[in-house]
Amino acid sequence: MNKPENKPDTLCLAPWTHTYLSPQSERRLCCASREPAQNFKQYIDTSDADGIYNPLTLDEWWNSEHVKTVRKKMLNNEVPEECQVCNHKLLNTDVYRSYFWHWFKHKYDEVLETTDETGYTTMKPVSWDYRFSNLCNFKCRMCGDMLSSSWESEERKHNMVDLSNPKNNWMRPDVKQEISKFQDSVVRNEFQEAVDEHRVEEIYWVGGEPLMMEEHWDFMKQIVDNGDGGNIYARYNTNLSRVDYKGVNLFSDILAHVRDWQICASLDGTGKIGEYIRTGLDYSKWLSFYKQAQAIQTNPRQMRIDFTLTLPGLFEVKNIIALIKELNTMLLAKVTFAFTPDIVMSPLCLPRKILHKYVNNLIEEIRPEVTNLQQPMLDVLENLLTRQTFEEEWEEWHKDGISKGKQRILTLENIRNDTYTMDDILKQDKDIYEWWKAIT
Repeated sequence: MNKPENKPDTLCLAPWTHTYLSPQSERRLCCASREPAQNFKQYIDTSDADGIYNPLTLDEWWNSEHVKTVRKKMLNNEVPEECQVCNHKLLNTDVYRSYFWHWFKHKYDEVLETTDETGYTTMKPVSWDYRFSNLCNFKCRMCGDMLSSSWESEERKHNMVDLSNPKNNWMRPDVKQEISKFQDSVVRNEFQEAVDEHRVEEIYWVGGEPLMMEEHWDFMKQIVDNGDGGNIYARYNTNLSRVDYKGVNLFSDILAHVRDWQICASLDGTGKIGEYIRTGLDYSKWLSFYKQAQAIQTNPRQMRIDFTLTLPGLFEVKNIIALIKELNTMLLAKVTFAFTPDIVMSPLCLPRKILHKYVNNLIEEIRPEVTNLQQPMLDVLENLLTRQTFEEEWEEWHKDGISKGKQRILTLENIRNDTYTMDDILKQDKDIYEWWKAIT
């Protein structure tokens, strides 16, 4: 392919270097791409599928018409519809496109040399985000069954799943057996082949909860034992509730032997609010493991608190800012995804007047104290002020959505026997609490 005079602004190196697979075997350009569902609709997918399990192998996906078309658009400096999360900074201000350019810009010439006019490439993936299952010991309230086995079990126990909806066919026993078989016989072999070929350069371990998964410990130990640790950048998004598995320690037996690593340790609030948002969190245990990881880091970039701003999390912003200062650590900050108006864990469910008043007051209070380490929090808050609220984005049906979302919150609080509730959190602000109580 002819080399463009300048690198196209819309170019992301993920379609040439990266491969993603969900716990239900859905393939995407990356975890943030918005695409039509293949088998079962995921939470950010743009359209439904028929619910029939017909997974694609990596070979079938890699140079499919879909992926080739995306590559062509990027090289022609067109904006692929799949990339709107990066294009519009819907998740955070530090977009995934920039991440892939940072790590793989040295492959830009190879991209041009190995890609033909149809978008076909002879390059093979070197970056992996394979989610081998939804195994997770947490039930974070902005998460769900597809990414948490604990959520799935809770929903089954309380008959909260509509199995007549094709989206939920993956939960049927016969389909789950097919998924497990495909993951074991095909997906593991795809990754095993890359490990055996010494081709893996970057791995994103996420879940579910990756440190609960045998695949993580098995493959990382293989990579270290094969002498390939020096070629690997290992990236984690983890609830940091465990760091040992069958006598293997994450810090001393794995991370000490790789070229570089980063742990984004999820924490959406400290103390009682954090433990409410992330059901399963033991904050004191999390803090202990975080400090253990800091003790082995060789540069400050290796440890980050991964903070997702939620509605109750608005009341934890100052505590997270203080924690960043105490630990002298980095922060990754983003906003709860919401593509329907029933996601009341998002701060954007608030009316504009109430949201902006609270956020502007927060910004005014924290701005004088914010350091470079804490700047991402300020960026997310300021970005929040530029976004449409649910009331503006879904004018005709946001009230029904908010009502539905609140009922789901109350149902979960009842099921989980919560003694500390959304009511207790939101009553810290009069306007927000009155809005919440008025929802019927």
